Amino acid sequence: MLDQSGHKNSVSLTKMTVKSGCMPGRMIKEHLISFMRATGHIPGRIIFYRDVVSKEKLNQVLEHELSAIKKACASVDPIYNPQVTIIMVQRRHHTRLFSGNYGTGSTVFRSGNVLPGTVVDNEICHPTDFDFYLCSHAGTKGVSRPVRYHVLWDENSFTANAIQSLTNHLCYTYARCTSSVSVVPPVYYAHLLASRAWLYIKPGDTGEL
Repeated sequence: MLDQSGHKNSVSLTKMTVKSGCMPGRMIKEHLISFMRATGHIPGRIIFYRDVVSKEKLNQVLEHELSAIKKACASVDPIYNPQVTIIMVQRRHHTRLFSGNYGTGSTVFRSGNVLPGTVVDNEICHPTDFDFYLCSHAGTKGVSRPVRYHVLWDENSFTANAIQSLTNHLCYTYARCTSSVSVVPPVYYAHLLASRAWLYIKPGDTGEL
């Protein structure tokens, strides 16, 4: 997601590879150019929602992907250096949220799940990392599964309330749904793009998306 003067756009970054003859972050550069053509502004902030990786690969995200974003920005203008925030999105886990006042209708959704927009950022979260659980959707069947968001890198100095509110509001902007969805839309769009791109890749082809 890019932001400048109230303008918003979604960026789905599915893959960045470094190959001989290929510029790292080429996809980011293309999105920056498209954003400038559409809005007439250069983004002042880049907020990057990314599927979670293993703990062993977190440093790799910062080393390679953050570097690729910075290089793509520098290729647009040598003095262009927007503030970057990287947020890891984890959907596969075993954490579930339940209301402490289950019998009170105002605190529980009609299905018995927690209300959409419920955030937990203490007790069950990491003691030092900047993370939180958000149940942004209305669970009509079964038990709702919240999504864990881990702010891995933040040059925008977001407060907890600001990044939680931004993430929850973004969940209402998914083009295929008229209500909020369970995962922030840039991640949904990235998966749709990757699924579609996979149909055009031949077996054994390692070309860059």
